[in-house]
Amino acid sequence: MWVSAKAALGHRRFAVPSGGEEAIAVLERGGEPVAAAVTGFLTERDALREALRVAGSPAPADAADATLVALAHLAWGPDAASRLEGGFAAAVWDGRTEELVLLRDRLGNQPLYYHQPAGGGLLFGSERKALLAHPLVDARVDADGLRELFTYAGTPGHGILVGVHQVRPGHVLRFGRGGVTEQEYWGLRTAAHTDDLETTVATVRELLARSVRSQLDDGDSVCALLSGGIDSSAVVALAGQALAERGADPLMTFTVSFRNEREFRPDEVWGTEDAPFVADVVAHVGTEHKDLVLDTAAIMDPVARAMALRAKDVPSPLGNMNTSLLLLCSEVGRYARVALLGEIADAVFGGFNWVHNPELARARTLPWLAMARHGGGEHGMGGDLLDRDLLTKLDLNGYAHAQYANSIAEVEHLPGEDEQERLMRRITYLHLTRWLETLLPHDEQIGLVGGLQTRMPFCDHRLVQYVYNVPWSMKTFDGREKSLLRAAVADLLPESVVNRAKSPYPVTQDPAYGHALCDALGALVADPAAPAHDLVDKRAVRALLDDRSVLDSGPRAWVARANVEIVLGLDRWLREYGVRTVL
Repeated sequence: MWVSAKAALGHRRFAVPSGGEEAIAVLERGGEPVAAAVTGFLTERDALREALRVAGSPAPADAADATLVALAHLAWGPDAASRLEGGFAAAVWDGRTEELVLLRDRLGNQPLYYHQPAGGGLLFGSERKALLAHPLVDARVDADGLRELFTYAGTPGHGILVGVHQVRPGHVLRFGRGGVTEQEYWGLRTAAHTDDLETTVATVRELLARSVRSQLDDGDSVCALLSGGIDSSAVVALAGQALAERGADPLMTFTVSFRNEREFRPDEVWGTEDAPFVADVVAHVGTEHKDLVLDTAAIMDPVARAMALRAKDVPSPLGNMNTSLLLLCSEVGRYARVALLGEIADAVFGGFNWVHNPELARARTLPWLAMARHGGGEHGMGGDLLDRDLLTKLDLNGYAHAQYANSIAEVEHLPGEDEQERLMRRITYLHLTRWLETLLPHDEQIGLVGGLQTRMPFCDHRLVQYVYNVPWSMKTFDGREKSLLRAAVADLLPESVVNRAKSPYPVTQDPAYGHALCDALGALVADPAAPAHDLVDKRAVRALLDDRSVLDSGPRAWVARANVEIVLGLDRWLREYGVRTVL
């Protein structure tokens, strides 16, 4: 803790091999403090130290991230954010100007929330629970908060709870005597792509390799999560190569899978098991590998599910994915403190299934909701069990359409772009500015509860900006999803992985999991005292309980599970967080 007469900073330190041991840095200038606290991580530290030296604000060679941020603020003021690289959120109190400055990285790897109490001042934290711990913050959710939850809209700046906001990615928020101001220091920009295919492939490889190297630190206590898909496999191969060049120990890799009562059955969503492809990568790259095999009892464990909710601070339709990721991170945390992930490659390179289905791609709504509707969902993402009157009030599909329209209105197009290129640019923009607002905090917050700092090399802003402007025809030049990424890393990976079709994060196919969800749902509707009891449609619940097979596997199972998962999570959230609904 650091406390002065007009400001206070607190930090629950997470010990990682980089960034030093200093949780909060306090520098004195002109008799006034400049104090900084940072969560996440900085990269490109050598370049930052050199820029600070030139600016007359030199940093010690072993300076912690908090010290680097404080020195950057002294050198460049609020413009310091544009000089920082990595996945970070930071708070700086400048006693000279009596101003608080909140910084969030360009892609939003690290969340950062704030609240302005009615009596004045500003409260902030990297988790909602930090705000809720303060007596001036009342835990309430209104119709818009529920709309965000049940559409996964990821509206920039939205904090779900009434009065809670987020600093938007690539923005700086300043709070002083004049109130709150927010300014953008980075955002996606549209520009003509002039490189030919060969140059584009080489540039993607160079940018991704640079990003991976920058996030390895000294290589100690850094591992990778491996699914056997092109995304995580590319990160593993590049990390393994970089460590080998340094003479370091082999990279450790980890995979999660499920013990099912029946053999794996391909379906429209999950076409292949991960295990054979993981084995190919492990043998090819030479990693030290461990598997975590979970069963239904593990992912339905009430303690694990409660921990997953506490990690995210809000209910989610992706319940078993949350719990299995938390259990995986908890296991990995026994061996490492930092994990590299292949996340957001689908958003950058266009790998999601809905992008390659013309009907879904052209739906004038959030594309993940179009995918849910394709799987039988009628209301948002997990809203089909809500009370009919509540659904009418929320109008989830109308909200999703409005958020879609707001997003595409921000997109800049090039003169002469054909209809297909315009469509795919809009979808990519949606992915990078809306989907990531739910995806990245998901990984970061669950990882921390499991004892890991997660890092995503595909989040490098130079890579994202470059690929954003690559024409869709070039991104899919050989007719497959993520053609460009495949070509950029083909020489590093076994052919089986290079040619593997997209397969999402694995989920259990054990019918017992769906039955367990239904049992919990049945207990909820049978308990009039349950906080969510009056928010659900009892007839819709009874119909589901009478035909539980719909939760077994496939796209309809994904949607049916989401309907149950978020209702169960909502009930626990309302009860354990003391959240009141204000409708």
